[in-house]
Amino acid sequence: MKKIMLLVLSSVLLLGTVACDNAKTSSNAPESTEQTGEVPTDQTVQANKRDATSQVRRDQLNADIRAREERNNVTGGGADRANSDLASEVRSKLEANIPSGQLTVAAKDGAIAVSGTVQTQEQLNKIDPLAREIKGVESVKVAVKIAPAVPNQQQ
Repeated sequence: MKKIMLLVLSSVLLLGTVACDNAKTSSNAPESTEQTGEVPTDQTVQANKRDATSQVRRDQLNADIRAREERNNVTGGGADRANSDLASEVRSKLEANIPSGQLTVAAKDGAIAVSGTVQTQEQLNKIDPLAREIKGVESVKVAVKIAPAVPNQQQ
């Protein structure tokens, strides 16, 4: 039964990751790693943070990471990992640990590219080590700018 559930879960995750080229930590993140993103408003940051830190979302992120690691272990652990699989797993790791960031992640042959915006230097410093925690990541290129949120303009 566990193997069937793993197969079903893996199939759903694979379908979801094949459907998108870049993995984004929020809907406001840049569309590609060629862009750095715009300065977020404080409302955007708070909404992203609420979403990423909600118990449901944290459970989803943790389940995603566990399922991908289990699938990698089932295939021998040393197998080359799909680009979309690596990008999605790194995105999940970053979203769970930098909930107020607006990041886009792309992967190609073990090389990870991360772009977008974060609120602080501390968050920026977390990106490389967090990405390298994922099995299969060989290098990390961080093109992220620090952009503290600006207050919403009332009209």
